[in-house]
Amino acid sequence: MSKEQKVKPDLAAAPEFPVRPLNLTHIRDGIIVRVPNWLGDAVMTLPAIMQLKKILPEYCALFVLCPKGLKDMFESLSCVDMVITLEKTHRNWSRSDIKRLTRVHPGAGILFNNSLRDSVFLRLCGIKHLYGAAARGRTVLFKRSFKFPARVSYKLNNLHHTNKYLSIVKALGAPDWDGTLPEFQISTPLDQTGNLISDLCDHPALMTIAGGAAYGGSKRWPSENFREVAEWWVRSGGIVAILGSGAEEPIACEIAAGLPTNKVFNLAGKTDMCELMHLLRHAKFCVANDSGIMHLSAALGGKGLAIFGPTDWTATGPISDRWEIVYEKQECSPCFKRECPDGSSRCMKSITSERVIKEIEAVLK
Repeated sequence: MSKEQKVKPDLAAAPEFPVRPLNLTHIRDGIIVRVPNWLGDAVMTLPAIMQLKKILPEYCALFVLCPKGLKDMFESLSCVDMVITLEKTHRNWSRSDIKRLTRVHPGAGILFNNSLRDSVFLRLCGIKHLYGAAARGRTVLFKRSFKFPARVSYKLNNLHHTNKYLSIVKALGAPDWDGTLPEFQISTPLDQTGNLISDLCDHPALMTIAGGAAYGGSKRWPSENFREVAEWWVRSGGIVAILGSGAEEPIACEIAAGLPTNKVFNLAGKTDMCELMHLLRHAKFCVANDSGIMHLSAALGGKGLAIFGPTDWTATGPISDRWEIVYEKQECSPCFKRECPDGSSRCMKSITSERVIKEIEAVLK
């Protein structure tokens, strides 16, 4: 499988801002990018990080600041010089966090999240030149901020997050993105993973399923529907790896219930990032909710199908022309709620397993 790919050129556009190139004399020791905490949002920053790297001179390092769980993914990218992790991502930074950052002494920072707290701590670390979206009253701390339209519920907003991040770096002098996604050099080779991971990756008809969704239950297609897709795939001669976090292990159990354990493997909470990336890279197909695994699979060049309901596929759809999206518009969708307000989940339940199976068959023809 190719490690690089061209993605859809028609991702919903973001506003464009006047170009004022970075003053590189201010960032001689490097520039730090604070990525979002969630895997999917972090993956959508990759094109912007690639483009930012292109305008930095060789002596200027590009640092990524992220949660520990994303470290291995960003360290697999050649465009990232160093990854700095935060001990606790939803609390004030620790002294160790601050020491790690001040030690590398970046001259500027770009925030791809909307955190006021992170903006304050970056300034406390001595970084005077900050850039990012105008949000939560933090613009007073920024050298330059960028105003994006507010999200509107119950309609497709047609502003993809990938292009939002790209518009920020383009305004700082980065070139237009050509649609190429980065090559991942996974730090743990496949032959150094466990025997099960290697065996699954060697199978010619591996399907990966991501039936969870960290944001909330409303984004979840019913477990019984995933089970029916898995059962059909096994009958067709394939095997299935059910992926997810440890918290999503009960969901994986629901999907795997009654299916042959030598064909369907519940790996939720049982893989590290490198193992997850190997499985997604080698899978023949992936079926997922709007989730981090969906985005990571797409970035790694995999084929797949994403099921959308309460979230906006024009904003967070996979950045790949190898993925298809299934979405049934309802009056109340996309509502962006963590749980369905009326309990019906009709935006997800209206999508049948039969339809998804037909879509998969069409993609794989």
